[in-house]
Parts: sequence; C-alpha cells; structure tokens
Amino acid sequence: MTSRRSISYLKAILYLSLLLFILVPAFMYFSHDVAKLNSLYPHLHRNKMDVRVELNQNKPKNWTELKKMSKFARWSIILSEDWSFYDHEGIDLDQIKVALNEMVEDKKFRGASTITQQMVKNVFLSDERTLWRKVHEGILTYKVEKDLSKNKILEIYLNVIEFGPGIYGIKEAARHYFKKHPSEITPREGAFLAMLLPSPKRYYVSFRKKELTRFARARVRAILEKMRMGKVITPEQYILEIQSQFSWEK
Repeated sequence: MTSRRSISYLKAILYLSLLLFILVPAFMYFSHDVAKLNSLYPHLHRNKMDVRVELNQNKPKNWTELKKMSKFARWSIILSEDWSFYDHEGIDLDQIKVALNEMVEDKKFRGASTITQQMVKNVFLSDERTLWRKVHEGILTYKVEKDLSKNKILEIYLNVIEFGPGIYGIKEAARHYFKKHPSEITPREGAFLAMLLPSPKRYYVSFRKKELTRFARARVRAILEKMRMGKVITPEQYILEIQSQFSWEK
C-alpha cells in the first residue's frame, strides 16, 4: 500500500513538472508586470458580486504602511498563515509536501498557499479553482518574489485581504472589530484577526454573536501559542492574553 502511494505521489510530481515545463515560458511572456507594485497601489472596487482591483499611483485612504501596524497584528498573521514567510522564495515546498501527504493518507485537502501566493491571487487573479489559474499564480509568485521585497509583499497582502463580509484590509478590520488603528492591536486581537483569514465570512459568526465559538477560541489560543513560541510575546504575556476577553465578548 505504501509503495503504491509512493508511486502515485511520484507520478503526480512528474506530471506537474512536465506541465510546468511546457507552460512556464508562455506565462513568463504574457504575465502581468508585477514590478509596478513598487510604485502603484491596488485599489479595491467593490460591488455585490465581487471585488475588482485596479492599480493606481494614489495611496488608498485606508492604506496602512507596514511600520504603522503593531508587531502583534503583523506576526499573528505571519505565524498563522505562513510561518516560513521570510525564509522561502514564494512557494513553501515543505508545506506542499505535507499537504500532499495528508491528501494521500486522509483523503483531505488543505491549502498550502503562502502569503505571497495569496497576495498574488487577491491582486491579479480570480477565485476560480482551476489548474490553469494555479499555474499562473505560481509564475506570478515567482515574479513578485523577484521584484518586490518581503515587507512590500506583506504590506500589500495585509491591505487587500478580506477579514469579514465587506471588510477588506487591516485598517478596516481593526476599526470594525476593535475601534482601533492597526498600530494599537494587541496580541489577542491580532490572533483573532488571524483566526478569521481562512474563511472570514464563516468565522465572522463569533463577532456577530459577540461570543467566540469553540473553534474560534481554540484557534485564537493556538495562534497566541505560536506567538509565544516565536518569541513575539513573552510567556507572561501569553498567560495574560489567554485569560483576557474582547470588549464585545459576553
């Protein structure tokens, strides 16, 4: 059984490698000029159906520079979404291997997208789940990592991602959930924002009901634990944060 799984795994890798070998040159020629993100800002245009992104030289009114976000806001999301963000080159091969093994062993699929990949998807691509779109995402991710600094990638990401129904960017999220500026976000508040990201509309239920669900409570605690392990907070801060409550909690 194990050998069959290994063969299937190798076949999948070979097929994917062949596909990339054929498609990469074409995508490299036709892909977006991602270097423009060094001087232009993504503006979100929203309607009832979707969100359209347009690059513009004017800074959006809700834009927050990375240096003006609290370290807890930044690191809670980095450690939750992409622990190796500052170490990999856009695609985390270790996480892909883990995801593939889980898919083979448990027949469950989990995402292995890095922060760079998520930024690329939000700024340049649609939400369609096709192999074509995923390959395009991979090429753009490579180009983004080549042309932009890690901090620039992170800043764009935190300003365009969705934190709840109609809530985009960390400035809107900090104001909506905590009536604060991102510079004032505490470790627990950062952990809450990070908890929302895998499925912001679904996990919004905790805020709507003014009470953390069992899942949300466990995730917030797990993210705080990662922050303690990453030495973003001290063991003493960790104890205080897991014992505290949000102002809106019952």
